[in-house]
Amino acid sequence: MNADQIILFVLLLFVFGMLIWGRVRYDLVAFSALIAAVILGVVPERHAFDGFGHHATIIIALVLILSKALSRSGAIELIAKRLIVSGRKLSAHIAIMSGVSAILSAVMNNVAALALLMPIDLQAAAKAKRNPALTLMPLSFASILGGLITLIGTPPNIIISSYRKDALGEPFGMFDFSPVGLVVTVVGVLFIAMIGWRLIPVKDRKYDASKGLFDVNNYIAELRVPENSKIIGMKVSDLDEYADDAGVVIMGLVRKGSHLPGRARREKIRKGDILVIETDAHAIDEFVGALKLEYIGADKYQGIREKGLSLMEVAIPEGSRADGRSEQSLRLQYRHGVILLGISRQGKKVRERIRKQTIKAGDVLLLLGPDELLSSVVQWLGGLPLRERDLQIIQRNKAWLAAGIFATAIAAASFEIVSLPIALAVACILMLTFKIIPLHELYESVEWPVIVLLGSMIPIGTALETTGGTTLIAQNIVSLAEGYGPVMVLTILMIVIMTLSDVLNNTATAVIAAPIAINIAQQLQVSPDPFLMGVAVASSCAFLTPIGHKNNALILGPGSYRFGDYWRMGLPLEVIVIVVSLPMILWVWPL
Repeated sequence: MNADQIILFVLLLFVFGMLIWGRVRYDLVAFSALIAAVILGVVPERHAFDGFGHHATIIIALVLILSKALSRSGAIELIAKRLIVSGRKLSAHIAIMSGVSAILSAVMNNVAALALLMPIDLQAAAKAKRNPALTLMPLSFASILGGLITLIGTPPNIIISSYRKDALGEPFGMFDFSPVGLVVTVVGVLFIAMIGWRLIPVKDRKYDASKGLFDVNNYIAELRVPENSKIIGMKVSDLDEYADDAGVVIMGLVRKGSHLPGRARREKIRKGDILVIETDAHAIDEFVGALKLEYIGADKYQGIREKGLSLMEVAIPEGSRADGRSEQSLRLQYRHGVILLGISRQGKKVRERIRKQTIKAGDVLLLLGPDELLSSVVQWLGGLPLRERDLQIIQRNKAWLAAGIFATAIAAASFEIVSLPIALAVACILMLTFKIIPLHELYESVEWPVIVLLGSMIPIGTALETTGGTTLIAQNIVSLAEGYGPVMVLTILMIVIMTLSDVLNNTATAVIAAPIAINIAQQLQVSPDPFLMGVAVASSCAFLTPIGHKNNALILGPGSYRFGDYWRMGLPLEVIVIVVSLPMILWVWPL
């Protein structure tokens, strides 16, 4: 092992360790590693930013824009809503929703597909009075499986195809992934609908519709004591009766920016003090009214309350503008006139002041603001409103136009009339020309953290290959299965990649694993295609944890899941994926 290889392995261990730790956003970790690699001389300076112009990076950005345009046209939402019948049996509902989710994920970004279907599924759960935890995880897993079917279904497929072009001169086509992906998806969805959902650890299958789309517990909210409040001069302990009636837990008292320690319950309340309470979305207003309190910053609404204020519950996906930032950083009230009232974080109670609390993927925010502002603010945050979509932002009259533009682009690329990046770029231009997606939303549609991650990791992956690092890894994997043949090597590779993808970003996993797959095939003197296909399948299928895939993180809060809930259905599903995909890969792409 030479010095360059040692440096690269140390950098990759740093990246993997930081991604598992999860305290620093993955794009910052990857970009820092890239700059370090340039400074240390293992990535040539002239090639430092080649990844940002790589065709895989461009394709992923264009797919995200087109996914947004399809969402805004309303074409997909209209189709999905017609399939929702609240009186349908649970297994039938899961089968239909999972099937729709998989199909949508094959033709658009799977995160966007889940974002379209999740509010619909929550509404169906409310109508049927069942716990949404029974259906959200199947919906998420099915959307991940559906991405396996086509080239544009999931970023790992795009990365593997682009790497094949760089290494072998020819990329995988739009539907080269379909034979394997379709069979795996069908078998996986059947398992989810018939058996998998029964493995989800849900104690109470009933659903209380009076609580809204889902039971939002563990909200932490801050309420100010105004000068006319009747509780001035009372002790915090004197409020217990009011708190019990409203279903509120008083957690502490803040005075002049500082938490009062253990004596808070014996402290007399003063004007301007802040009560920190734990409650749900529907108890806050009752408690505020009973004690004549006011929301932090809500005084600016005193003249416009007659215009209508609304509470909105918003799920935060990984990579959104809110992920990893606090309200103080976002400045929601100052910039947008919307107040953050509370944060719900499943499995762990938030104890810090909410305006200083770092928001994490899977959190649910409770926002208060004028009706006309909330939708735009949620869109700016990159969050998902857990309610029926605002009809004003859906252009249903352009549904067929949007679908036609997208279908034409896919056909043009499939028949090699033009290359895929050019076909998608033309489709994006047409979506803008016909105002299916507004110009100001164009760049907001792109998940820039993913783009930065990919642009940063591609040069590192290339350096690992040129220095012989991938050859070294490949030799070790081959040696583990020495004497068992290439099929066993492929099996081990898929298991290792799938395990990594459960704790790392699947894009980073695919970037690093693609050259390793080529090297293994070269050492075994077999075709590299089955190994590349194995990496594509394994890096996409992350079902064991909420951090393995963005969709798993997105359902964490609304489904009230805990970290350890995912593996119960996810582990047998990953085994099924390996068992089904391996013979299909070897049949369609023989060694």
